[in-house]
Amino acid sequence: MSIKLVAVDLDGTLLTDKREITTEVFDAVQDAKKAGIKIVIATGRPITGVQQILKDLKLTDPGDYVITFNGGLVQDAATKEDVVKETLTYDDYLDIELLSRKLGLPMHASTKKGMYTANRNIGKYTIHEAMLVDSPVFYRTPEEMADEEIVKIMMVDEPELLDQKIKQIPQAFFDKYNISKSAPFYLEICPKTASKGKAIKYLADYLGLTLDQTMAIGDQENDRSMLEMVENPVVMENGTPELKKMAKYITKSNQESGVAYAIREWVLD
Repeated sequence: MSIKLVAVDLDGTLLTDKREITTEVFDAVQDAKKAGIKIVIATGRPITGVQQILKDLKLTDPGDYVITFNGGLVQDAATKEDVVKETLTYDDYLDIELLSRKLGLPMHASTKKGMYTANRNIGKYTIHEAMLVDSPVFYRTPEEMADEEIVKIMMVDEPELLDQKIKQIPQAFFDKYNISKSAPFYLEICPKTASKGKAIKYLADYLGLTLDQTMAIGDQENDRSMLEMVENPVVMENGTPELKKMAKYITKSNQESGVAYAIREWVLD
């Protein structure tokens, strides 16, 4: 069957290292859309971090969808109505916040309204993430977080230190949550019920599509679930070696408009 839905990661995949959309990628997305193919952004970013990109790619029309928070939120891109929303409980937040203090790692929690941290000295990677995704940052004590609707939590630090600390996280946390790195300095913690793969499966079912009609394009570990879910997984040339082992196709790098190459070579061809 021909491919009818293409889920595309943003950072390191659709965007260049300067976080730009190349002309080649823009044109390929428009051509796919004209051919009736759903191009769905699937990112770990919060919804605030993709709104301008959706507008730039003209993916805000009726029938367009977007996956954010690593699958925690699926929205109709035209109406902004939630199609799927998976959240962490307050008890989850307290457990993870305590773990972050034990590990000595800066942490922030993401909601549709913004990012919340209990770190008085706000970590530089929290600031970096806030600027990247155009999100406000709020300082709140753990006691003040009881009524917030948390979609994901991130622990952030220097790559070598973060990798060292990840080894100290008890297995019980990996059993209870979806935990993955989306960048060398980002560790993302989401509900077990939320993943890019599950979001794509739900959306495919919702649209009446089968998995052999789906493709996913990614580069990092937080893309693994969607690459495993679809029958046409594509990994960027700049993707991790482990992900490349599971790819059906390997496309060019994000610097070389690899998303455009994949769409033209394996979707529109």
